[in-house]
Amino acid sequence: MAERAEKRVAPKRWFRPPGAAPEVAFLAACTRCGDCIDVCPVHAILKTPANGGGLAAGTPYIDPAVRACIVCEDMPCAAACETGALTVPENVNGRGIWADVRMGVLELDPQRCITFQGAECGVCARACPIGEAALALDERGQPVLKPEGCVGCGVCVTACVTLPSSLKLRLV
Repeated sequence: MAERAEKRVAPKRWFRPPGAAPEVAFLAACTRCGDCIDVCPVHAILKTPANGGGLAAGTPYIDPAVRACIVCEDMPCAAACETGALTVPENVNGRGIWADVRMGVLELDPQRCITFQGAECGVCARACPIGEAALALDERGQPVLKPEGCVGCGVCVTACVTLPSSLKLRLV
């Protein structure tokens, strides 16, 4: 019931920075201060437009097709947030702060990926900051997605050599 209400009140339309609270809580807590935007070392975090953003107007988001989150070791964007809209996850059992982060779900289009046409590539897997826990290559050199390890940062999407990219992220 609560999930259905959340989708009606504030449907998720944006890829949020890492450590984001669930969308309704995020929208309520975010003061639109821009601190997370300011500290992002690669300027991957943008501000939603004032017009057309609805309840989300002025809040931070990431467009992984334009500039990916690079999975900073210490998550400075979440650390900069003083309201709890973004929080640095706990390092549970030594798994690291990124272990349970899911900004998006990765999808692969084998019709577009050149490795499925017989070409060698592997750029996506080499670019992935998480490594083989998220994206590996099989014995034919074709990408194998591992959703349980993928954080949805988008580095592989922007690294892909096909235009448009053979990889895309879907909102979670």
